[in-house]
Amino acid sequence: MKRKMLSMMLAVCMAAGLTGCGNNSGESGKDSVQQSETKQQEASGASEETASQENTPQESVSESVTPEEVKLTVWSPSEDQNPELGQWLNTMCEQFNELHPEWDITFEYGVCTESDAKKLVPQDIDAAADVFLYGSTGLENLCQSSSLAEWGGKYKEAVEAGYPKALVSCLNYDGGLYGVPFTTDTYFMYYDKSVFSEEDVKSLDVMLTKGKVAFPLANGYYLAAFYQANGCTFFGQDGKNREAGIDLSGDKALDVTNCLVDLVANKNFIVAEPSDAIGMMREGNCDAYICGTWQATQTQEVLGDNFGVTVLPSVKINGVDTQIRPFTSAKAVGVKATTAYPEAAMNLALYLAGYDAQKAHYEMRGYVPCENTLVAEVSGDEICRADAQTVNEIAIARACFTEFSYFWSPAESMGTDLRDGVVTHENAKEKTEAFHAAVNSSGVE
Repeated sequence: MKRKMLSMMLAVCMAAGLTGCGNNSGESGKDSVQQSETKQQEASGASEETASQENTPQESVSESVTPEEVKLTVWSPSEDQNPELGQWLNTMCEQFNELHPEWDITFEYGVCTESDAKKLVPQDIDAAADVFLYGSTGLENLCQSSSLAEWGGKYKEAVEAGYPKALVSCLNYDGGLYGVPFTTDTYFMYYDKSVFSEEDVKSLDVMLTKGKVAFPLANGYYLAAFYQANGCTFFGQDGKNREAGIDLSGDKALDVTNCLVDLVANKNFIVAEPSDAIGMMREGNCDAYICGTWQATQTQEVLGDNFGVTVLPSVKINGVDTQIRPFTSAKAVGVKATTAYPEAAMNLALYLAGYDAQKAHYEMRGYVPCENTLVAEVSGDEICRADAQTVNEIAIARACFTEFSYFWSPAESMGTDLRDGVVTHENAKEKTEAFHAAVNSSGVE
């Protein structure tokens, strides 16, 4: 009941602010809020009364409210609407409708993956969903097209208080907040407990004396973790400084390159993508590898009782034990800036990323939760625990600037050259300086 009370209370806070993102947010978003404030004031009395009467049946509340007819289009990946997988989206939307007697909502559903949203929503904003799931790495695309509604006031405060700081940071653009996270996107380490102890897995150098460890160096998403470990930055310390670019300069980066030269020379260090590494683990040729939640079930099947999972280890860089630091981003629920029903849409977005919906997502599809209360409750799940520790303690929020695209190709080349022995201690400085220059250029003269 407390969670229902919170939902109702947050509805009252909607007048705190909602504007469109980007330079051309215009008046449409603001006008929608002004028009909706009067309606919200009419409904808020009922909401406050409901919140103060914990034991009042939902039916009796409905009798005292004349519901506003609302139509909301909601987009998600097809799996979230699949009856065989529990129809998470449909189920949560209907539950939301039941919890809010002030609205009589008709839902329309469409299919759009989180990664596709940054392309599909800006193509035709008017035809896009009122509420949709998106990946935070596409935030700039959505904001530059004025596609997303900004969250303000007490509503923004509720998001900032209820979710990990790193994930909330991923949804901030030019000082504004544009969504609420519903799960994480990061990576950690799976390992064989019969080979490594809980103490061993704290240090990559110790692990390499006892077994084989696979790391996808030829993939910039993972390679960056070593450079971030030693103070290299991607668009400043907080990922919000476009002018700072990607800093792989000086001794801090050179020391990492030399560290990696030594690692690839170790016969127990394997350069392999997660999809290949799990095959090696199945064949007994790999004892630990780096990946996110997407291969958790497969890895559990391979290792059985010896299944282990933990945050990334430390590594010696220039003789100093240094924590390897991965990226994290967020999968989020956003609201279209031009929605005709901003109150209902924003409250639905919060509900889809709230305690009940995240718990259902976890139970139906294995999505790792990120709502703070639920994270604490599922800490007995070692995958969730490793993910939460990664996000809260060592991960770095990945920037959403489009210039990040300059990084991937040079990073793949650098990782491949390290793997193949092209980068050596003798040419490490030259190769690192070239790497730095390449990731800060579009390659187009």
